[in-house]
Amino acid sequence: MNLFELNEKYRDLEQRDDLDSETLKDTLDSINDSREVKLDNIANWIENNQADIDFLDKKIKQLQADKKSLVNRTKSLMEYMTTVIDDSGLKELKTENHILKPRNYRASVYISDEKEIPSEFVKFKAVETIDKKAIYELLKNGKTVRGAELKPNRKTVIK
Repeated sequence: MNLFELNEKYRDLEQRDDLDSETLKDTLDSINDSREVKLDNIANWIENNQADIDFLDKKIKQLQADKKSLVNRTKSLMEYMTTVIDDSGLKELKTENHILKPRNYRASVYISDEKEIPSEFVKFKAVETIDKKAIYELLKNGKTVRGAELKPNRKTVIK
């Protein structure tokens, strides 16, 4: 088997979405290849995955920004349209494609200055969190903490 055919096996494996971690490990173990070539291909795969992750993170942020922009623009357009119909004194306006009827919905509360709100209207929310840093320090120093343990975190640096 030549190098291209071996690399093609890894590329085919990359394209599969149906592999759980155990099946993936078994499949990688079954590839008859030197450790160096196998690990080099896996390192390439990891780098490709990281590049895809970075791309998707940026794309998600862009899509969220685009969504926010559309929501705000739609809100502004709706406010404008309602104002135009209200100013005309009409209860309903028929166009070629739409019937437009301004309606009164439940009023929303707008807080102009939070500091001015009386204390009886201020609610406090307590958020319970676990102090992992303190637990880490205790465990690192040989102490025990029920329900917690140090888990090894080994990874390989790809250069």
